[in-house]
Amino acid sequence: MSTAKKTVKVGELASARSGDKGNHANIGVVARDEASYEILLSRLTAVRVQDYFRELGVTRVERFELPKVQALNFLLYDALAGGASRSLRIDTQGKLLGTSLLDLVLVVEAGE
Repeated sequence: MSTAKKTVKVGELASARSGDKGNHANIGVVARDEASYEILLSRLTAVRVQDYFRELGVTRVERFELPKVQALNFLLYDALAGGASRSLRIDTQGKLLGTSLLDLVLVVEAGE
């Protein structure tokens, strides 16, 4: 017996903010409710985020869990091509990375 699946964008489950730490970037993802946090915990992994931002040259992603505020923080290493004044990218301070992550599609169980 197969379980039905559906897709959901991270932005349907959470809000996000992001910014730079030199050449690295942080993305905070805050779940809208406890059920959304549980989905994010199981589906929004560091590996998935690193794969999503692969084209930026991200070398490593660390995920930090903040259960009391139902949030996750992702540290993306080497995401900003030098960062701030050293980078020729449009988003040299990583302010749009959080917005971009909200478009990532997750596969979840139909009942979630």
